[in-house]
Amino acid sequence: MTEPDPTPVSRTAWLPPESPLEMPVQDLRHGQRIDRPLTTAPSRMAWRRACVLGGTALLTLMATYQIWWVLRGNGIDVLEGLLLVLFVALFAWIALSFFSALAGLVLVVARHANPLGIEDEDPLPALGTRTALLMPTYNEDPHRLLAGLQAIYESVAATGQLDRFDFFVLSDTTSEPVRHEEEAAFRELRERLGDDRRLFYRLRAENSERKAGNIADWVRRFGGAYPQMLILDADSLMTGDTIVRLAAAMERHGDVALIQTLPMIVNGRTLFARMQQFAGRIYGPVLAHGVAWWHGAESNYWGHNAIIRTAAFAAHAGLPELRGGKPFAGTVLSHDFVEAALLRRGGWALHMVPGLGGSYEEGPPSLTDMLVRDRRWCQGNLQHAAVLPTRGLHWISRMHLMVGIGHYFTAPMWAMLMLIGLAIPLQQAGLATDQVHLDGFTPALYWRGGDPGRFLWVFYFTMSVLLAPKLMGCLATILQPAARRLSGGALRIALGALLETVLAALMAPVTMYVQSRGVAEVLAGKDSGWETQRRDDGSVPLSSLVRRYGGLTVFGAFVGALAYLVSPALAAWMSPVVLGMVLSIPINVLTASVGVGQRLREWGLLRIPEEAAPPPVLARALELRARPAQAIPASGASSTIAVAGGL
Repeated sequence: MTEPDPTPVSRTAWLPPESPLEMPVQDLRHGQRIDRPLTTAPSRMAWRRACVLGGTALLTLMATYQIWWVLRGNGIDVLEGLLLVLFVALFAWIALSFFSALAGLVLVVARHANPLGIEDEDPLPALGTRTALLMPTYNEDPHRLLAGLQAIYESVAATGQLDRFDFFVLSDTTSEPVRHEEEAAFRELRERLGDDRRLFYRLRAENSERKAGNIADWVRRFGGAYPQMLILDADSLMTGDTIVRLAAAMERHGDVALIQTLPMIVNGRTLFARMQQFAGRIYGPVLAHGVAWWHGAESNYWGHNAIIRTAAFAAHAGLPELRGGKPFAGTVLSHDFVEAALLRRGGWALHMVPGLGGSYEEGPPSLTDMLVRDRRWCQGNLQHAAVLPTRGLHWISRMHLMVGIGHYFTAPMWAMLMLIGLAIPLQQAGLATDQVHLDGFTPALYWRGGDPGRFLWVFYFTMSVLLAPKLMGCLATILQPAARRLSGGALRIALGALLETVLAALMAPVTMYVQSRGVAEVLAGKDSGWETQRRDDGSVPLSSLVRRYGGLTVFGAFVGALAYLVSPALAAWMSPVVLGMVLSIPINVLTASVGVGQRLREWGLLRIPEEAAPPPVLARALELRARPAQAIPASGASSTIAVAGGL
């Protein structure tokens, strides 16, 4: 028996009076950048960028010379030339992270002031304008979603400036049962809080253009009433103090269109989620401070936990449908980078404030969940190749787009570098179908043969540059007494970093394989779809893991056996990669385990300050989620829901 069609009442949206704001679609083929003085742009930006980019180039040139010297012995053939090109590109990639982290370490240790003068310790400013908090949702668990929104609402109310904020749930939900539950949960939230003046819900009839279209629809219907809008994700949490400070900064600085916070990953329960939040909390701040330092007023946008000037966004960030063939045509998927580039083209400043606390998000519970989400981002970022030729973009904005594209090409490039680094010695050693055993052979012996000292220098130097941002993140945390204590002390921070690095290395072959396959699928025109994200449960049925990683496991075993036939020493040399492939299923099971994650928490490993001393907004959200919806006590009298609009 089919479910009857929902009544018109079930499709009712609770909305304020409309205040339309024109949001024209931007032309990417024509247009020019509006150049005007930006009062918030830091001084000596050319010098800052010369330090980071010049240092990256110098370090890359130094390493390139050394690897060229190793290769040049008998002339450089095609394979060696390709290896050299891959090495240069990949070393430049890690060198850029190194110098960004180095700049960030100096800023964190020196306690450099936040950009735009936003400081956690200052008294809360009084606001003069209204801000809309927008929480887009797509087939999410309504109880979980609205528990987070209630925690944010109560935190804003505690600042005494609740009257300056309105809260919107912007639903793109397509599942009929979820939508009914969503509407019922929202009605209960309004009644529970006793507020029908600041809590609103809008369901789109057609969810075109995904999240970007969801936000644009709100801007065109209601944006005229709000000078600022703060964009949240379904898993976002922010403190009222932070929200008030961001709104005040937008009021003070008339040339700023966007302020991006650094959301800390929290509430991880599985081993994988706790690894992610540890890495984000310990390593993330130094990188974020560094990139904010040299990006200046040309910072990027990550799509959530950021405040935006509504009129600027409406005037310059209307996204067109992209032309061309698959995968580049159609709706802009990774919209945030493109919106940031268009805002800067429109003459507006964009800033990141990595030192401002009170901004949180939640990570995927398992490697599989991360890779599913990553596949969608892969398609969106590669699509930016069609945006790169846009007229009038600032060169830093183009760099943001290229870095996003490059992030997904690094996986196949690392794979190619390893394969070529193995193929050249095998070729020189005379491997053939009738001679597969090479006693004592390892690629390291070949590469060390010409100039052992120089080869070892290149290897250790590359590994040092690769791992240095993690070391700098640990050092920065240890040098801050409160952060060190709340993270379990210097020893536990070091042990956590070691554990995270080892597990990440074991997962690297799986990530490399899936990302490389994702790039190939995107270039072949295969769409990633739009799946609902899992938030808590990281468990995956064994049958599903076998389907996903069974082929990789068999391939890893085959490669390991073949390497052993060539030489046991070669098998030992390749063991880190082979083990990562062979153990891909057990690693997924282990890292998706809540039990293992909780045991490590009891031991104080992979601890973050927000676990040891949870901010009230996090504790409140967890408390609300743990209760059945009907058990949440009302905080005010029930109110009559005023229907101000519809779909």
